[in-house]
Order: sequence, then structure tokens, then C-alpha cells
Amino acid sequence: MKKFIYKKLFKFENRIKKIEKMFCNINYINDKNKFNNLSKEHYRLKKIINLFNSYIKNCKKINECIDLMKDEDLSKLAKKEQKILKEKKKKIKKKIYKFFITKKNNNTGCFLEIRSASGGDEASIFAGDLFKMYTKYAEIKNWKFKIINISCGDRGGFKEIIIKIVGKNVFNKLKFESGGHRVQRIPKTENQGRIHTSTCTIAIIPVVKNSKKLIIKSSDLKIDTFKSSGAGGQHVNTTDSAIRITHIPTGNVVECQNERSQHKNKAKAMEVLYARIKDQEDKKIKKKNSNIRKNLLGSGDRSDRNRTYNFPQNRITDHRINLSLYCLDKVLNGQLDLITNPIIQKYEINEFFTLK
Repeated sequence: MKKFIYKKLFKFENRIKKIEKMFCNINYINDKNKFNNLSKEHYRLKKIINLFNSYIKNCKKINECIDLMKDEDLSKLAKKEQKILKEKKKKIKKKIYKFFITKKNNNTGCFLEIRSASGGDEASIFAGDLFKMYTKYAEIKNWKFKIINISCGDRGGFKEIIIKIVGKNVFNKLKFESGGHRVQRIPKTENQGRIHTSTCTIAIIPVVKNSKKLIIKSSDLKIDTFKSSGAGGQHVNTTDSAIRITHIPTGNVVECQNERSQHKNKAKAMEVLYARIKDQEDKKIKKKNSNIRKNLLGSGDRSDRNRTYNFPQNRITDHRINLSLYCLDKVLNGQLDLITNPIIQKYEINEFFTLK
């Protein structure tokens, strides 16, 4: 175990002793808020210290087994016991490491962009399936979502759809969805029963908070207006309410036509633009500092083949961690944690081992 963890744990032990003394102080007993906060802190620290004590005891038992191995009569039993204790040690160590893992952007919302790639109409239909999967997942998590922009496919689904999702742990749960998503199935348009492969790309971009927004010069923007092409409504195809904003320095183009008001469409489009530019800047910084994401989970570029959805076998495979699950129907029905939790867990543990 890393030295800095031992130091931290010893500090926690001292802190627990101080808190226990505070529990006897009348000033803390009479103040409900202070007493509740101390109780929560004591419970949290006590939990990790109990794990630490179990770890120390386990290490001592492993050393005892090493001594027992020298005895010919007890050697076999000692080896079996040592093997069990080593497995237990790994599990305790993993729990301790998990306690120290910091989760960034827990309460940050995100923009979810789904685009059909190769595969024509089938790719658009698949984009529609992914949209349903993510919105069902959002409903399970009690997240709120709203559509920013839609471009419908000719035979159903979407050529492109952008939604904004807000709620607890949104970005943390969806941050590894970016990249290429591949589907293998027999399309409805296929007459000979052949399995086709189509792809969609996903981009997860964190929402930029007002305090962290970039300054974008109006001179760097090219703003075009055009008639909306959505379904229904008296304003569709009659007023120039749709907005297209191009950020000239980066080449980012954002369209929005869902609102009847040109001002509302512009506000939504600018929000997406801010988020995209900020995300690009963050990625440049991360590339300079570390290659951990690339080594473990791919570069996150849209060209990556991160995941395969195989309908005939009811199989979903995440190629970044070589995980295959035969429950595609459940995942498409919103149980996305089945595939996302193992990815998040593996990333966080690997990230932790790079700490100094």
C-alpha cells in the first residue's frame, strides 16, 4: 500500500479521537448542526479505519502463515490459508483505495450528442435506439433532459440529435460513452436475412457553469438564420427562427431550431458552443498531462470503436475493457449501469495507482 495512504489513515485515527472528545463538549451537544456534522464525519472515518485495521491484521496473519510453512506437517494447510488471506487482502485494499478516489464533476450536467455514421438508414435507426436507451436510463436515475436539436432520418431515427441532461452524477456516469458505437443486426430493409454492421458516434460534453464560461468574441461568430424544418407548428417553414452559429477560430458549428423563438434557439446554441469549446480546451490539457485515458479507454475520439451491440446474440461488448455481457435487451431498456459501472470502476482504480 502507498505510503501517503498510511499517513492519511493515521491522521484519520487522530481526528476520530478529537471528535470523540468533542462529543462530550456541551457546546457541540447543544448545537444540532455541529453535532450532526461531527457524527457523519465520525461514521465515515470510523468505516475506513475499521477497514485499515482489518488490513493490518490480515497482513500479520499472512506473515504467520509464512512461518508455519517451515513446519512440514503444517506446510500444506499454511499454504491454503495464505492463499485465502491474500485474496482477502486484495479485497480490503481495493475498498480502501476506493475511499480515496475523488469523483470530479459529480453534479455537472452534460450535452449528449448522437450522430449516425456509416450504414445509411440503418445507422439513423440505431441512433434512435441509442436515444431511447439514454432517455430510459435518465428516467431511472431521475435526471431531467431536454432536446436541443434534431435532424430526423429518412426512414426513422435520427441523423443527429443533441440533448441536455441535468441531475446528480450525470457527467460522472456518462463520461465514458463518447466514441464509436457499432450495431450488428438484420435491418428491417434487408430481404435476404443478412446481418449488417452500422455505426453511430456519441459525444459527451460537460455543461459549462456560468463562472467558468469562456469569453467568446462576437467578431469570431458567424450567425445564420433559416426556416425550421421540424414537424408541426404554425411557425415551421414560415419564420426564420432557426439558428446556425459558426465559431470561426475553431470551426465549431451549432444549429438549433426546436424553439419557436429565434432568441431562445440562439441561447441554446450558444450554450452548446460554449461547452464544446471548453471541452476541446480541457482535452488538450489532459493530453499534455497524462495518457491514462488513452491507454485504458481509447482516445475518446468519435472514430473509436468503443462498443458493439450484437442483436442476434443479445450481446453487448465494450472493447476498451474486453467485457462482454449477454443482456443487450436489458441495457437497451435503460439498465446501462450493467456496462458503465465496470468501466468507471476500472478507470478510477487505474487512475488511483498513478497517484504519487
